[in-house]
Amino acid sequence: MSKKILFIYNANSDTSSKLLDFAHKIISPATYDCALCSLTFGSFTENKQWKAFRVSLLAKGYELEFLHKDEFQKSYKSKFGHAFTFPIILVETAHDLEVLVTTEKLNGFETVEDLVAAVQLAVFSNS
Repeated sequence: MSKKILFIYNANSDTSSKLLDFAHKIISPATYDCALCSLTFGSFTENKQWKAFRVSLLAKGYELEFLHKDEFQKSYKSKFGHAFTFPIILVETAHDLEVLVTTEKLNGFETVEDLVAAVQLAVFSNS
């Protein structure tokens, strides 16, 4: 398995989108469209359990790339041309991108523990 994992948020990177996302997470978190963001970040800081897991992946030699959907589409569309739904977690192989955790699974997770367990299973069962 490749050592590069891509985490793509269902949010855009421009300032106005970031401000709207921030407000949405505070005012109506249950209807926020990015489960990946909701699980990994609170309103102001990164979830501590997620951060520890992320750091452990880095220590094991994994390269992690975190992108907003507009950044992903700009950087990877010409390389791979796939139409993905967001949020999603992918792994970059020598010739393609493979889905590690689907949008449907991410949207079904209720806790960061669910997310960590799914990433661990996907990454370490394919190592």
